[in-house]
Amino acid sequence: MPIGRTYAISLLGLRGAVVEIEADISSNLPAFVLIGLPDTALGEAKDRVRSAATNSGCGLPNRKITVNLSPAALPKHGSGFDLGIALSALASAGSVSAESIERVLHLGELGLDGRLRPINGILPAVLAARTAGFETVMVPVGNADEAALVPGIRVVAVASLRDAAIWHGGQFEPVAVEPLTRPAPPIAGDDALDLADVIGNSEAIEALTVAAAGGHHVFFLGPPGAGKTMLAARLPGLLPDLGADAALEVSSIRSLSGLPVGGTLSTRPPFESPHHTASAASLVGGGSGLIRPGAAARAAHGVLFLDEAPEFASNVLDALRQPLESGIISIHRANAVAHFPGSFQLVMAANPCPCGQYGAKESSCTCPPMARRRYLGRLSGPLLDRIDIQFRVQRITSAQVRIAANARRMTSAAVRERVAGARAAAASRLADTPWTLNSQVPGAWLRGPGVRLTPVVTAAIDRALERGGITMRGYDRVLRLAWTIADLEGASTPGDGHIGQALYLRRAISS
Repeated sequence: MPIGRTYAISLLGLRGAVVEIEADISSNLPAFVLIGLPDTALGEAKDRVRSAATNSGCGLPNRKITVNLSPAALPKHGSGFDLGIALSALASAGSVSAESIERVLHLGELGLDGRLRPINGILPAVLAARTAGFETVMVPVGNADEAALVPGIRVVAVASLRDAAIWHGGQFEPVAVEPLTRPAPPIAGDDALDLADVIGNSEAIEALTVAAAGGHHVFFLGPPGAGKTMLAARLPGLLPDLGADAALEVSSIRSLSGLPVGGTLSTRPPFESPHHTASAASLVGGGSGLIRPGAAARAAHGVLFLDEAPEFASNVLDALRQPLESGIISIHRANAVAHFPGSFQLVMAANPCPCGQYGAKESSCTCPPMARRRYLGRLSGPLLDRIDIQFRVQRITSAQVRIAANARRMTSAAVRERVAGARAAAASRLADTPWTLNSQVPGAWLRGPGVRLTPVVTAAIDRALERGGITMRGYDRVLRLAWTIADLEGASTPGDGHIGQALYLRRAISS
């Protein structure tokens, strides 16, 4: 009998590798052998495939079936190979066209009744198939809308193994089955959280606007009830809509995480807020088998908010240092390295002490000085040095509430327009560089010829650097902030006032 051959995709992070599935039927004792480094879930495919084929009315011969997944050295995970394994075995038995299945890449998990179940990661898998040059992919009906988001490739949706066999030339009578689908994703509406809800805290709102305009990381320090969480939750509403590539990347991560994607790409930046008991694997990603993205990867092109940041384990927080610097999350295993995008905006919030009342007006702190230092000392210096804006938020007073009742407050839509204008100015200035946001620009470029500011303008940060008030990394981050503030105000280059405001945003906690 001929060898049946088709293809599937093995995902490692967001990158996919093409796997060739070969099936051979020999005259030995009945058995089903699966080789090529399958994991446990994939190793169980032989039982799912045989039962599904029998219950679909297109059973396999009662002989030895050997299925090889090539390249053999590539680890393979999950149940998405079921459909390809079943069709290659049917092609080897002569039940379907071997030439037809060889032209198509197959993705899908089989149920014992022969119906196809939707799988996670279908969007990055179809993207990998298109990159590899395939023109047609066959997927479960439950994944059809998601797979159709990839342009330039034909998507064939089937509800069962029998339907797939008929499409590939199998001589079987069609049998209608109820397809297995996933719950529809929630309907995306306008941002419900508006900046106009924030009363007072005008300086904190301005700091948030600067963060949104330049893509800067933020650390809010203040007592409970000061509005730290309220401000952080409204940052995504200040960010512009995602571009096509960013939206596709965000949806791919959602697909790989098992979250609903639907038939349209989400153009709004994501927001992730993990609990302080989160492990390092849940924050940056990991897993013993298939490496899955964590909260930081799911927040790519959006906001990662860590409330009560000192309550997080030190090793969990320090795991963010590499993504903050490089914009890429790398997860290393003995036989592979998975990469996820790490281009998120980090917002951390913390109380000034364990009781939270230190520095609050009309409140007394019961924490000894050593307890206060130990509490904030959980946030390592190298991590804080990577946070551009470090701002102290105070509780508002009754007088501020009365004043704000009659004052005109900025809405998220109005601030988003300012942010879009500032980002457009930065993108125009950086048009001939690999960067688009001020937060991405390295300090060497900012201090280089053509954009270097005069000593008169940088006098304040030169003195701070000389006295040890900021590090060299902090010096460069103040320059980035100054450029963002200048972009918001429509200035062509930062002045000494912009440098002073940037230095204040950088050192407001210690001032």
